[in-house]
Amino acid sequence: MNTTNEMTTLSSILEMLRLKKMDQEFRWTSEGFTANKGKFYQPEELTIIKTYRFEGDSDPGESSILYLIEANDGLIGYSLDAYGMYSNHEDEEGYDNFIRQLKVENRDDQLIFEL
Repeated sequence: MNTTNEMTTLSSILEMLRLKKMDQEFRWTSEGFTANKGKFYQPEELTIIKTYRFEGDSDPGESSILYLIEANDGLIGYSLDAYGMYSNHEDEEGYDNFIRQLKVENRDDQLIFEL
């Protein structure tokens, strides 16, 4: 997966997503990813359109990855995860298996964040 260093902080990415109304968080459940009001998405309904990795300067617990995801109904949001043992998902294996099944279509930042 390609990554970008143009925006260097997680907070700057999240703020840009909020301003562009792409700030729905896809949350992992055993029924699939959900972003709002009880709708569950399966891997074939989702595409990772950008991946951002963040590394803490001194604390490995600050390392995380943000997936920018588009659903087949047009919803664009994100899923945020910490690396490895610092993961914030109760069922880490289920989350990892689910996210690995998503198509990846890395798009240019300018298309995603065009003003």
